[in-house]
Amino acid sequence: MKFVPERKMGELCVPDDCEYIEYVRDILENEQFCSMKNFIQHGETTCLTHSINVSYLSYLFCKAHHLNAKAAARGGLLHDLFLYNGHNYRRQKGERMHGFEHPRKALKNAESLFLLDDIERNIILRHMWPLTITPPKYKEALSVIYYDKYCSILEALYLPVIELMNVQRVHSI
Repeated sequence: MKFVPERKMGELCVPDDCEYIEYVRDILENEQFCSMKNFIQHGETTCLTHSINVSYLSYLFCKAHHLNAKAAARGGLLHDLFLYNGHNYRRQKGERMHGFEHPRKALKNAESLFLLDDIERNIILRHMWPLTITPPKYKEALSVIYYDKYCSILEALYLPVIELMNVQRVHSI
């Protein structure tokens, strides 16, 4: 079975996992969140696909280790909700480079769209650690940090991420 993160005609395809979908449906159905399909993140991978990759892998890890899988799934989806092309973004006066700045922008956007718990906030704000100095408070955030780096490397090398797991099929919501 092959995971197809996006299809033509605006359908969003996600992992075929009912519990996961239940946790993140409101995010996946949000128009602003789905606009991340318009921005390339790594290689040819969109920000939307990258976020789904990170979210689902973090969810699976946290579920297997009896951590808060729901917070990992939601925080993983929202960790890069900065809503612009990070590759050609011009910094505003006083802003730092994208890697340092985008977690705060993503958190601000996420808080304006969704009710977040403390773990989800921490995941979004601290996902660039150790680049950003302050470490995360929660194990779920460490999971997202790890899978963010893992997915980024595979995506930058034009390698499949979730296809390697052979655990899903196309599911459109």
